[in-house]
Amino acid sequence: MNLSGRRRHRRYKTSFPLGATLTFSSPPQHAPVETAMAVMIRNEVFSCFVFYGVLLVIKMYIIAIITGQVRLRKKAFANPEDALRHGGLQFNREDPYVERCRRAHRNDLENILPFLFLGAIYSLTGPSLAVARLHFLVFFLSRMLHTLAYLFALRAPTRSLAYTVAQIPCVSMAVQILMAVAAYA
Repeated sequence: MNLSGRRRHRRYKTSFPLGATLTFSSPPQHAPVETAMAVMIRNEVFSCFVFYGVLLVIKMYIIAIITGQVRLRKKAFANPEDALRHGGLQFNREDPYVERCRRAHRNDLENILPFLFLGAIYSLTGPSLAVARLHFLVFFLSRMLHTLAYLFALRAPTRSLAYTVAQIPCVSMAVQILMAVAAYA
């Protein structure tokens, strides 16, 4: 506060990737402070990305839970202490269906984590909402099909086609990101 009893407003300037700048002044005491998150959520493309990204993360949690449940049902434990707790060391073994669930989960980690990075950065490049939504939706649906093909052992080439289709939006986003930042390299 200054001597007159009024608050001074400070001006803040925040820079984002790709040259976007947000300038704001400190608000009066009664006004709510707008956070960077509030600004990001108003970005329709970013919000669309967050929607599909969160669904994919939930899917990964579900696969982890399924893997644990299958381990319990098949009595196939990876660690001796778990086997001892559930009947004895003879259950410290591998089971083909448990391994199938684990491979589905590992494949999700290998593919969804890069998508989360690419999608977040791509959202900041200013793409069209319709085009971005198509990228996110194609990836999401392809990963869902890939998981179903893994868990239910669907006939080949269902799983590999789902994998390939999911890579198309990722490659597209990566190329567009590189084109947007190439001038800064």
